[in-house]
Amino acid sequence: MSKLNGRIGGVTQGYDLHAEWDGERLRGRIGGRVQGKDLDLTLHAGDVDGRVGGTFAGFDADGDVSPRGVDVRLGGQWNGDDVHLKIDGRHVTGRFSGRTMGKDVDLRVEGKRLTGRIGGAFDGKDVHLDFGDLPPELAALAAVCAYKVLEDDQTAAAASSSS
Repeated sequence: MSKLNGRIGGVTQGYDLHAEWDGERLRGRIGGRVQGKDLDLTLHAGDVDGRVGGTFAGFDADGDVSPRGVDVRLGGQWNGDDVHLKIDGRHVTGRFSGRTMGKDVDLRVEGKRLTGRIGGAFDGKDVHLDFGDLPPELAALAAVCAYKVLEDDQTAAAASSSS
């Protein structure tokens, strides 16, 4: 059993990510006990599927993951986000959520550590993860899932405070 541990975002505006990898399934938590979502992803022969969050408040993950890249849909066919990542050695680059309204992904694999940024210089979030024996491509997908949960929660909080 290998562990995935780290943080997406900063000290005050960020979420922890803690999960365990058994060689086929990644299960854990994004955020804390109250604010956040469960993470449950299964990787089998390059196909990833699973769920982030509960039955009602959450989103599905379905697609392909390989040492060369990630092509996954988060959410449903109509209301969801695409993740397209290219892995070139120790560099993970790509896009989350489309060309126009999406965010850049720029991560580096350094040993068993994944660091970098999702989003731009001003509105993006830092990524700091230790991924143990987890495939780096699955760690990168988990980082994007955590980013999506954090962004969704921050958008919902901003909307409720403005009403």
